[in-house]
Amino acid sequence: MNLVNETVSEMNWKYNVLEGTFAFMNSPVAPPVVLTPQKSLFPWISDGHLALLCPVVAYWTLSMIFHALDTFKLAEQYRIHPSKEVASRNKASRLEVLREVIFQHFLQTVTGIVFVYYDKVPMTGFEAKAMWDWRRTLPSFVPNDLIYFGYMYGFPLFKVIIGFGIIDSWQYWLHRLMHVNKTLYKLYHSRHHRLYVPYAYGALYNAPTEGFLLDTCGTGLAALLTGITPREQILLFTFATMKTVDDHCGYALPWDPFQWLFPNNAVYHDIHHQQFGIKTNFAQPFFTFWDSFCNTKYEGLAEYEHAQRRITIDRYKKFLGERENEKAERIKKGFNVKKDE
Repeated sequence: MNLVNETVSEMNWKYNVLEGTFAFMNSPVAPPVVLTPQKSLFPWISDGHLALLCPVVAYWTLSMIFHALDTFKLAEQYRIHPSKEVASRNKASRLEVLREVIFQHFLQTVTGIVFVYYDKVPMTGFEAKAMWDWRRTLPSFVPNDLIYFGYMYGFPLFKVIIGFGIIDSWQYWLHRLMHVNKTLYKLYHSRHHRLYVPYAYGALYNAPTEGFLLDTCGTGLAALLTGITPREQILLFTFATMKTVDDHCGYALPWDPFQWLFPNNAVYHDIHHQQFGIKTNFAQPFFTFWDSFCNTKYEGLAEYEHAQRRITIDRYKKFLGERENEKAERIKKGFNVKKDE
């Protein structure tokens, strides 16, 4: 069977889908499977290459929005740390951070291009048969339109959410290992922690080896294990990138959807960047279940966090102020205090 000589049944099920009747699901005869290459979303770039481009564009677009907030001091009341601390506490210059992040994006993109080259061409033409099979598996009271939207949108979204969990698991255990093993921390992860006061475009400021293992391999593994299509990769990779940028943005904005949807937010991750919390809050970028399960969650704000479902900026600033006052008192009494404690 070829594209030129479509059968009546092929034309019928396509017409049914376009009209929204989905009558082909009730047919005693299975819809034909005619595999053809899937057209890309845009004629000038393949979906596979778009999945590599979108995260980079999203990274710098979102980073520049937060950089504008920094530069023009447009949301100082929502800053986690005073702006002067970016220069006084951080051990890496903004130029160094910029250079390292650009290199990581280069490494990430080159790796992705290699995988896209060897990927199979995305195909279409099997969807109606798959929905027809679902119809025969699911109870009769499930409507056809629900099967259609579940297969076309719900199932892809489910795979992306599973991808979130895989990325979280990969990053938690590798991130934790980088802290537990002193050699790995000194050689690789200590570079990221030169930013005691994180900011948006420093989200991917890592040693190249760590960046490749943590981010490039983590998202690549999620894509392979879930079997997501290039279009689903666009969603997974871009969303994960934007979430990582938001976690390092240095702000707790009340209208920020990432910080309302996920308990693992900018304040949660900021604790990990502070000396008092560096051995806790390893989970990133989405959920906190590994920290909770492994008892590596910072407990200094546990009661308040439980009551509010998240740590708010006001309570965290109060907490930081209390720590500073305690540190000043200890210095006053002659106790030794670490420089960045």
